[in-house]
Amino acid sequence: MLRKNILITGASSGLGWGMALEFARQGRNLALCARRTDRLESLKQEIAAIDPTIKVSLKALDVNDHGQVFEVFHAFKQEFGTLDRIIINAGMGKGASIGTGYFEANKQTAMTNFVAAIAQSEAAMEIFREQNHGHLVGMSSFSAIRGFRRALTAYAATKAGLSTLMEGIRVDVLNKPIVVSTIHPGFIRSEINEKVEKVPFIVDRETGCRALVKAIEKEKASCFVPSWPWSFMAPLIKIAPLSVIKRFS
Repeated sequence: MLRKNILITGASSGLGWGMALEFARQGRNLALCARRTDRLESLKQEIAAIDPTIKVSLKALDVNDHGQVFEVFHAFKQEFGTLDRIIINAGMGKGASIGTGYFEANKQTAMTNFVAAIAQSEAAMEIFREQNHGHLVGMSSFSAIRGFRRALTAYAATKAGLSTLMEGIRVDVLNKPIVVSTIHPGFIRSEINEKVEKVPFIVDRETGCRALVKAIEKEKASCFVPSWPWSFMAPLIKIAPLSVIKRFS
């Protein structure tokens, strides 16, 4: 079915912003939320330049305010009538090696990337179960497949948790008209990694988001994006010795 009404969290920057523009090019209606509403207003203007007939609704949302997550999702549902796809995209990459004095940063990443993802999943699935249809998308990461060092340690753990969460929901609604997809992006240039100078196989945001939307539209259970080289590398990284993982991160 055509997923006409799409909700994206964390849409004020990075991959959320880029995916919103790609879906706008396909004529989809968009429910966009993030903390920075001024950025959302700028995004709405860009969408209007692409197609002024698209319905775009903006709402402020801090995904760590779990009560607000439910309020915003259900408000979008009332406004649009149905929500056909909800993309759990809001996240962050703060942190450092465990035991080096950055517990608060690591905790903040864990709360935003995993605990808040549970709240978003709960709110989304309430809506989908009531509608008896929908597509839940969890934006995980290539880093979810192994443990990595330094700033990636807590981040990778949260993304592994998100991937497992999505699979558990997928099992729970197996053979029902609710689809659950886990997307594992490789390195796509965005605000979360803009200060990292040496990044292997990185692509620009427009290229990456075009690939993300194409993958989401296929509605597979799990995939790596862009397919090359990440689909090829995933099974190799899973069995690689820690000395290789150390160099990779």
